[in-house]
Amino acid sequence: MNIFARQSDTPCRICQYLAVAWLVLSCSTVFASEGSVDPSDNGVDIIEDSTEDADSRSSEASAAAEQLLEPEPVREHMGPLADAVTDAEGQAEALVLLGTEIPPGTSQRLSWSATELFEGVPVSTPVLVANGVLPGPTLCLTAAVHGDELNGIEMVRRVFHDIEPKKLAGALIGVPIVNVQGFRRGSRYLPDRRDLNRYFPGNPNGSAAARIAHSLFTDVISHCDALVDLHTGSFERANLPQLRADLRDPDVVTLAHGFGAMVVLHSRPGVGTLRYAATRAGIPSVTVEAGGPSQLELAEVKHGVKGVETLLTALGMTRRTRLWGDPEPVYYKSTWVRANNGGILLSDVSLGSSVRKGDLLGSITDPMSNARTELRSPYSGRIIGMARNQVVMPGFAAFHVGIQTDEVSATETEVELAEKTDAGGYVDGMSE
Repeated sequence: MNIFARQSDTPCRICQYLAVAWLVLSCSTVFASEGSVDPSDNGVDIIEDSTEDADSRSSEASAAAEQLLEPEPVREHMGPLADAVTDAEGQAEALVLLGTEIPPGTSQRLSWSATELFEGVPVSTPVLVANGVLPGPTLCLTAAVHGDELNGIEMVRRVFHDIEPKKLAGALIGVPIVNVQGFRRGSRYLPDRRDLNRYFPGNPNGSAAARIAHSLFTDVISHCDALVDLHTGSFERANLPQLRADLRDPDVVTLAHGFGAMVVLHSRPGVGTLRYAATRAGIPSVTVEAGGPSQLELAEVKHGVKGVETLLTALGMTRRTRLWGDPEPVYYKSTWVRANNGGILLSDVSLGSSVRKGDLLGSITDPMSNARTELRSPYSGRIIGMARNQVVMPGFAAFHVGIQTDEVSATETEVELAEKTDAGGYVDGMSE
């Protein structure tokens, strides 16, 4: 029945109509903020010190509406992470996780369940645990927070396949498929179209995403001393293997340095991301971005595995010799080069290519008129992310350029300036 089919002049009926109209308007606003938004669809190009994108900004509104919990220090951690780079002595203690005790020198496969299917069947995902014989930090690896990001799943598998608990100091926890519902559907999102990585640390009484986020954070992440969150690009874009790290935090610097020769993009985590919540809770965190979605890319997987295994050695958890090439740069600024016309994008560069200001990055061809427009780099730097050859429209984020700076590393003044720069958020079509 259409409630507006009959008009009534009674104050009571008028109040009812106004209430319904307000409710519809409110719901429309919420749905608009929680819908599937391409984070790259934003007019901001220069990225200085923030990984916040359009999707994360809408999630801030959702978080406020849902009253997501403010992350708090969950337990007394080891102190400065740099202190973990020591020769551990003594005997490790048993690790208790998800109601299970894992003795020193052993590994187990546990099960974490945060939700259930419509028919009431629990949705569970494996949690891999290796508890070493010597004391040390507890490092957590998470992958597939977005269900279509496959590279991280394989990274976790390979790292754990090579781990020997009897030669390990500290503990390693791996959650290879956080968003198991999205994984089963080959989708970035949960079944209700929410981006799980916009709802941490969650709320046990909130939406499905908020409840899953709260369960993971409380049951698993809170037991860790450091976190590495594994991701890929999104929306048919790919990333050069890189770290997203807030280099203002000394413990995060320790993590980033421990990866060896991997590109680092200095960036603040977006509100609602797992990296944000963990760091706020006193758990230093970095995000690894490597490759693109929906396919397994072995070169990117090998690079990520090598980085994680190098980190384990740097933290004193393993004793391996990992030789890397020349150190990769740290980028404190980056920019997106966008399409100004619709058509088919054809790239003239590849991931990792060094470019100079004015260099041709690619072209967009109109298949009907054969008109061609060029995309050129506005800065000298390196291609750290790019869209796959595909049909694009005006405003589409096509190439992500890490901007070359005159100094080897940014000064404190540069960092402070980046922090004060707020042009509307971090524009990244393939971030966290």
